[in-house]
Amino acid sequence: MNPSIDPAQLRYSAKLLFQFRVMIGADPGIMRTCEERIVVFHAAGARKALAEAKRRGRKAQHDYSNSDGNRVFFEFVGVMDLLELGPECDDDEVWYDIVVRKQPMERAAQLLPEESKLSALRP
Repeated sequence: MNPSIDPAQLRYSAKLLFQFRVMIGADPGIMRTCEERIVVFHAAGARKALAEAKRRGRKAQHDYSNSDGNRVFFEFVGVMDLLELGPECDDDEVWYDIVVRKQPMERAAQLLPEESKLSALRP
């Protein structure tokens, strides 16, 4: 654990939703490209963690002109989920989901994408 972190503070992970709102003239369109971002931080409880997640989301907002000269607004939509990363998590874990699946080991080829399709390995 980081010695500068108050031991009374718990580790949290928040899944934040952002949208890219592109203004073409006065029309923002109805379909928007979105980003889901996971951030990890410490807070002194769930309510403070939610406030921190929202603060980080608002702080990330910005706008710019794209190559077509249209104004693009990168906007924080909200918090999709918030997890306390308790003692069951390793130090390098940032998120987890507990789900029920039918024979996951036997169906691994159907459940898992080809390695070349993983985001970091795509050309």
